[in-house]
Amino acid sequence: MSTLTAPLESIVAAASAAAPAFAATTAQSRAQALVAVANALEGEKPRLVEIAMRETGLTEARLTGEVTRTAVQLRLMADAIVDGGYLDARIDQADADFVLGARPDIRRSLTPLGPVINFSASNFPFAFSVMGGDSAAILAAGCPLIVKAHSGHPELSDATAEVATRALAGAGMPAGIFHLIHGRDAGIAVLQDARVKAGSFTGSIRVGRLLADIAASRPAPIPFFGELGSVNPVFITADAIAERAGEIAAGYLTSVTGSAGQLCTKPGFVFAPEGSTLPAAIKSVAGHPGEHRLLDPRIATGFATRRDEVLGSPGVTPIVEGGVRFDEQGHGWATPTVVAVSLENFRAGHDALVEESFGPLSIIVETPEGTDLASLMPEFYEGNLTGTLHLSAQEATGTTANAAELQSLVTAMSHQVGRVLFNGWPTGVAVTPAQQHGGPWPATTNDSSTSVGTAAITRFLRPVAFQNAPQAFLPDALRDDNPLGVPQEIAAAGLSQEWGARWE
Repeated sequence: MSTLTAPLESIVAAASAAAPAFAATTAQSRAQALVAVANALEGEKPRLVEIAMRETGLTEARLTGEVTRTAVQLRLMADAIVDGGYLDARIDQADADFVLGARPDIRRSLTPLGPVINFSASNFPFAFSVMGGDSAAILAAGCPLIVKAHSGHPELSDATAEVATRALAGAGMPAGIFHLIHGRDAGIAVLQDARVKAGSFTGSIRVGRLLADIAASRPAPIPFFGELGSVNPVFITADAIAERAGEIAAGYLTSVTGSAGQLCTKPGFVFAPEGSTLPAAIKSVAGHPGEHRLLDPRIATGFATRRDEVLGSPGVTPIVEGGVRFDEQGHGWATPTVVAVSLENFRAGHDALVEESFGPLSIIVETPEGTDLASLMPEFYEGNLTGTLHLSAQEATGTTANAAELQSLVTAMSHQVGRVLFNGWPTGVAVTPAQQHGGPWPATTNDSSTSVGTAAITRFLRPVAFQNAPQAFLPDALRDDNPLGVPQEIAAAGLSQEWGARWE
């Protein structure tokens, strides 16, 4: 067990003590609590948004929408846990004639891990922060939650925690299931404590890897779910550009500049045919964009340095010049930068160009005719959150001469990203059950997980099987009378004799 300060010891002890009672709460009661938090956040929206604007520099419209998104996430999780499909309840009935000898009655479902620490993100002060998606999934799973506040919005974190604490208590949840802490050292100390059973994080590759290594190096390693870096490649065909260059250019710039490019789904690279009209279309629609304050001086300094590295790489040509201005408080104010580079120069300057630029910067890579687009995917990180393909209307039918090439590209993307998009832009992650917001390293530390959508809940659960258990001792989800009405996958007696027969 790690050595904790007295305040942290009190928090972790309270979370650990609350874990059994919280795990035993009904899905209905947890759902009511999640909805109570959602309602409370929306009720405090003007006050919370005002604090967030001051601390982050994000716009009122962006932050107001983000509070709504946060509330929707909480309500989505509420419905998911009452439905019960997330429990993955499986029942294998006892079978005296089982093909390998008599089979016992075996029943399996998922159960909460226990206390979890969630490290908040800087760029989503609501949706990936104190009561954001990870926190919603942790509470929905029935795990006590300890949130490490982000240093970029400490006042907002405290205010959000106060709202959530009142709502959870008012909904009758057990004491000790929610706590907020501040400070890097405090977060690491809690992550190292043996009573904490999992961790989650949204942020940089460097910090995410540090925390993941800490979780893995504990005497008893624990799961750690980090969403880290992504450059989200976009491929645009010549026919798509010929069909709607202006529309594509406008959508691209909107996606690059939204929230000053401080989004994990920003399109960092666009592969477009050499000699296309796309650069001209981008210049035409760019106009004179206003500057946007970056989240904090550290991020602004990092973006300015990264921008200089990109612009200094051989063969890089600005399409939209952009820039960064620092004010007397050290805050950086950015305008978008879009550059072009040939595929040859991109490969020559790979190390300087391929890393993520956290801010409003994107690179167009001009590909010669005949380039095997699928072969370009491995030239990025091993994994990304998204990959996008823009097609013409005819190409979308799958009947054009390049259909096989496009299918190869889609297959290559699906091997290296968590979400493949067509004729759209990766920013704006829909909060919906089927969403996948994750991908192979370094997009996430666990490429089978998602931090958005109802599948996010299962990160904080583990399977337990019960063999020949009396009905009275089974979890409700596994009982024959199924009092919760949850989906149950039942393997009836006698079926094993027919396994594989249909394929003979």
